[in-house]
Amino acid sequence: MNIDLLIGGRKVAASGGATYERRDPVTGEVATIAAAATVADAKAACDAAAAAFPKWSAMGPSARRKIMMKAADILEARTPDFIKLVSGETGGSPGWGGFNCFLAAGMLREAGAATTQVMGQTMPSDKPGMLSIATRSPCGVVLGIAPWNAPVILGVRSIAVPLAIGNTVILKASEICPGVQALIADCLVEAGVPDGAINVITHAPADGPKVVEALISHPAVRRVNFTGSTRVGRIIGETAAKYLKPAVLELGGKAPMLVLDDANLDEAVDGAAFGAFMHQGQICMSTERVVVDNKVADQFVAKFAAKASSLPAGDPRNGNVVLGSMVSAQSAERVMKMVEDAVSKGAKLVAGGKREGSIMEATVLDHVKPNMQLYYEESFGPVAAVIRASGDDALVDIANDTEYGLAAAVFSQNINRAMSVAQRIQSGIVHINGPTVSDEPQIPFGGVKNSGYGRFGGPWGIAEFTDVKWLTIESEQHYPF
Repeated sequence: MNIDLLIGGRKVAASGGATYERRDPVTGEVATIAAAATVADAKAACDAAAAAFPKWSAMGPSARRKIMMKAADILEARTPDFIKLVSGETGGSPGWGGFNCFLAAGMLREAGAATTQVMGQTMPSDKPGMLSIATRSPCGVVLGIAPWNAPVILGVRSIAVPLAIGNTVILKASEICPGVQALIADCLVEAGVPDGAINVITHAPADGPKVVEALISHPAVRRVNFTGSTRVGRIIGETAAKYLKPAVLELGGKAPMLVLDDANLDEAVDGAAFGAFMHQGQICMSTERVVVDNKVADQFVAKFAAKASSLPAGDPRNGNVVLGSMVSAQSAERVMKMVEDAVSKGAKLVAGGKREGSIMEATVLDHVKPNMQLYYEESFGPVAAVIRASGDDALVDIANDTEYGLAAAVFSQNINRAMSVAQRIQSGIVHINGPTVSDEPQIPFGGVKNSGYGRFGGPWGIAEFTDVKWLTIESEQHYPF
């Protein structure tokens, strides 16, 4: 499949004529050939978005809502096309691709509902006879930089609410899944988004830094959002700050799941398995650390190891497997080195620990300690580190012993106790008796510490992509001179 740029409503080749290949991580075959945008192309996309802004932002909310709802229906109808591309470009299973479409369609519908939720307020004034109002309005051009791991969900999230509330957008697609994210734009264009209101830039991996800086630095771009690693997010944040552009950054995670001594262990095991091994652990919310009270640790680990060992791994296109391919063989090799490091330093491998190319088994390590890479570093793979401790305070201390703070979970049959623990965990998201992996379009999604700042979703997302203006209407004045 050949992927062009989308600039000003036109599918065009890169101005330099260059392309790059994205290969299937399992077979090595070419999955897509995408346009390799230049800095000139990036600037052209910004110009097109700026030109489309006045008309799109002036459109009534009901008209924009209708388009977003139609786009949701179109995206759902094209689920088979998305599944094929998700598998080919990222190695994701058909189930993962289908779930991406399900949630992304929900995000488009929630964005459609947001068109009439851009609220202002009146404020009291000390000036007699003055009406004082705070208004919210679309900020202009929004740059969304999307990752590969949940390519439909996070591609849609980066642009849906900004677009629905009257901004025009540029989707900077991941170089790993250009076909998936270009197809998102196709759905929106088919639904009626006018020329220039949505633009898509794809680029060769080596050209990323200069293309992204050209996009962020363009005067028309007024907001930036990025989902991805903390390392790259720091660069995006620094670049945005250099040009005084507000940014929403949703970055890495090292999600802890706390198993208190009164937890329902069967439910905790199921939650840990889903959180750690869904999409091969390649989710920012993935359960990377299972922090278990010593009173129940032996029993929990036995059950968890049995559960992990029962999960089949393989090419998802060749059978019914739970764990499909990681994004590359190199990623799987990196995770295996973390496993080997932990074992060499005393961790006990209780499940998995094998890989074939880009496919890795569900892996569980017990007795993980701070001197092991796996304790602090984000693995972004199908490996769960079990850390033992005694008492709620110790479990909370371990949960907070990380640079990250995106998602967490607590399992306990005493809700008051679980709430007390949850309130002390330094995380933007905490689930009680549920997995760390969870998302809904209307919730405030984002983290603290090195997991980033800002929030997607609901009224919080609307606030991120609008400008506030103080507006007054005054009656007769009495000036001192």
